[in-house]
Amino acid sequence: MTTSQAAPAAVKILIAGGFGVGKTTLVGAVSEVAPLRTEEFLTKASVGVDDLAGVGQKDTTTVALDFGRITVSPELVVYLFGTPGQERFWFMWNDLVNGALGGVVIADTRRLETSFASIDFFESRDIPFVVAINCFHGHNTRTADEVRAALDLDPHVPLLVGDVRERTFGRDVLLALVEHLMSLPVAVG
Repeated sequence: MTTSQAAPAAVKILIAGGFGVGKTTLVGAVSEVAPLRTEEFLTKASVGVDDLAGVGQKDTTTVALDFGRITVSPELVVYLFGTPGQERFWFMWNDLVNGALGGVVIADTRRLETSFASIDFFESRDIPFVVAINCFHGHNTRTADEVRAALDLDPHVPLLVGDVRERTFGRDVLLALVEHLMSLPVAVG
């Protein structure tokens, strides 16, 4: 097989965060293909099970995963996997993270507490990540420094503020993750 016939290298990135923070939206904003979405309508069965406080008029939820793709070059393709945000689906995160080089935690300043599980998930597995503060419709109640302190983020973890509906913000978040990954020491041995 010649180099021109070789399959491109694949990079896997996990997009995580609480219910309704914008994971599906981010994957859809940056994917070059129509993203795979597993959205289903919320039903009465979720009442008392899922915390719907602060999610406005949201009437759907991801029940498995989101998937998107970005071809960086003929030699490199990035695959994005969005996690389901509701606690009852967190068991899936352990499978979704296999092979991921890094992650993005999307946070909503109106419900920062929904970010802790994602941060703990990546930290406990030594998976580098960045935090993207999603400003819904320009709404942001805290500064980046206040969010960093509230989430108790290490100083080296990149934190970006923007709107995940905007492709350029999604691109910037992914570039920040790549730069963060490249800044880390390489394990030898």
